[in-house]
Amino acid sequence: MRILITGICGFVGNTLASGFRQGWPDWEIVGLDNLVRAGSEMNRRALRERNIKLYHGDVRNPSDLEALPRCDWIIEAAANPSVLAGVDGKTSSRQLVEHNLAGTINMLELQKNWRCGFTLLSTSRVYSIRALAAIPMETQGDRFCPSPNPAMPGVSAQGITEEFSAEPPLSLYGACKRASELLACEYAGSFNLPVSVLRCGVLAGAGQFGKIDQGIFSYWIHCYRARRPLKYIGFDGTGHQVRDCLHARDLLPLIARQIEQPSAHAPSVINVSGGLGQSASLRQLSAWCADRFGAHPVGADAKNRPFDVPWLVLDSTRAAQAWVWKPQIPLETIWAEIAAHAEQNPGWLDATAD
Repeated sequence: MRILITGICGFVGNTLASGFRQGWPDWEIVGLDNLVRAGSEMNRRALRERNIKLYHGDVRNPSDLEALPRCDWIIEAAANPSVLAGVDGKTSSRQLVEHNLAGTINMLELQKNWRCGFTLLSTSRVYSIRALAAIPMETQGDRFCPSPNPAMPGVSAQGITEEFSAEPPLSLYGACKRASELLACEYAGSFNLPVSVLRCGVLAGAGQFGKIDQGIFSYWIHCYRARRPLKYIGFDGTGHQVRDCLHARDLLPLIARQIEQPSAHAPSVINVSGGLGQSASLRQLSAWCADRFGAHPVGADAKNRPFDVPWLVLDSTRAAQAWVWKPQIPLETIWAEIAAHAEQNPGWLDATAD
């Protein structure tokens, strides 16, 4: 079995590659990365030490794919992960669309030519910002919670289900991911190929790069330990906004099961998240950091930003039913792992921020 992982020098790609090398030693893992992100070279060295073959190339360039060996499965983990990408002045809208949509199209064409399987790592950001903002909220302690029985389609007692609205506005990032999902499913149906779309919650773990768009939990813990400025933004500056948290290693058994036993009857699109049991507000995270590192002031800016939502927790019931999957690594274990990495690597933010 030969597996291709795009974006293999990123946090998620590297975590998957390392996990498959350890847990599935008979598989051959190859990777593709353009190595433009700060921190990529560190992961490149780690991959080399594990005898994982890396091809230097960009998913946006079809000619870069010609040198790749034929593989049995593609895991598409290459993406610009920022919800502000294309509108923040750091990345143009064209660059975002080329990377997050055109790149996926190129990989789907490769899948068609190879007649192989395909896993698309998608995001909770495919769900409608307007609909998420319309969920009635109440404050319970240091966090927002949906009001009981909100009576909205796609909202369960466990969170946001796959039936929740995916109508715009989503953000350019979310729209590219949603378009990629639709195309992946169409390629699957048109060419009779196995495809899995994993809508991930906030992925986290040690070694995540020091940028806020890489994951708010890791970024917050690193900044708190380093005594960098932090601020609660929007929602009256309370820090009550909530997200779920999933360790990237918890993706391994799910993806492996789908590769080893692809099912034409299983749903193509599933939420994969830490769920309610592994969700927290920024204020709760700050309290945990204070216990670990000591007190550190957090500022406040009450003004809401266009793409922020007060509460986004995914319901992964469909993944549990179809693939007997649930997260294994508890929330505080994830945070402790990140904190230990921050303590052991005090220059991590600067080394991986740009």
